[in-house]
Amino acid sequence: MDEKNIHIQQVLEIEKRSQEIYEEAKREAQQLPVVAEQEAQALIAKAKTDAQEEARKIVGEVQAEDRAKEILSEVERKNSEIEARANANLDKAVAYVLERVIGRA
Repeated sequence: MDEKNIHIQQVLEIEKRSQEIYEEAKREAQQLPVVAEQEAQALIAKAKTDAQEEARKIVGEVQAEDRAKEILSEVERKNSEIEARANANLDKAVAYVLERVIGRA
């Protein structure tokens, strides 16, 4: 009878351990969707942050390019004004120099 009780006890222990393993697997299985959702949210947040940073970088580059174009346009406009004034005064300067040279000759 002792051997029979030992076998019964072993079977009961095996069933108890089997039930524990089953319960642990069940808990882990219930956590899988939660963990997957958390990981997915973390990936989405990182992708969003990366996209926003890239967008800021692109906007900064575009703004810098636009500012450079504005500055270049302003410089070209000022150069045109200076050139126009220089051309307008050129005739007067030539006439003045000729008058001075002819007047002294």
